[in-house]
Amino acid sequence: MRPYRALAVTASNRASAGVYEDKGGPLLVAGLAAMGFAVDGPRVVPDGEPVREVLREAVAAGYDVVLTTGGTGISPTDRTPEVTRSVLEREIPGIPEAIRAEGAAKVPTAALSRGVAGVAGRTLVVNLPGSTGGVKDGLAVLARLLPHAVDQVHGGDHPTEPERSAEPGTPRRSGGHRGDDAR
Repeated sequence: MRPYRALAVTASNRASAGVYEDKGGPLLVAGLAAMGFAVDGPRVVPDGEPVREVLREAVAAGYDVVLTTGGTGISPTDRTPEVTRSVLEREIPGIPEAIRAEGAAKVPTAALSRGVAGVAGRTLVVNLPGSTGGVKDGLAVLARLLPHAVDQVHGGDHPTEPERSAEPGTPRRSGGHRGDDAR
């Protein structure tokens, strides 16, 4: 079985302009690789519309996971949660809640992160803070749940479509279980 594919994205106006080096993106790449993902990136883009574009491209390309770093704070230029939300079909609020809790236990201002997580198509997208500490805390949380979450997005132990009986009122047969005698 092939490893799941992941993309690391850094949302930073200054790093994308070359004002400073991206440090969060390489941490995402290393963390995802350590979890067994085949990782591309980091793609470094300005916050806002370019983030939306790269997320849409990643979903269309069939990535299993996209992790972003940056743009989740409360400054006027932080727009990553809004553009991410516009791409998502279903949100998974427990993931960013767990990431904020992990960070806030060490640094109270981690509670100011507005990152979101959810599913677009079969792609799980998670926003992490822009600080290296926030990325490390986020990866610590994700290491405990990301492989399982991606497996579930792809159906995991659940059929993609419910079984249907041939006729209404006919009992379903799943086969192989006691009591499923076809007689």
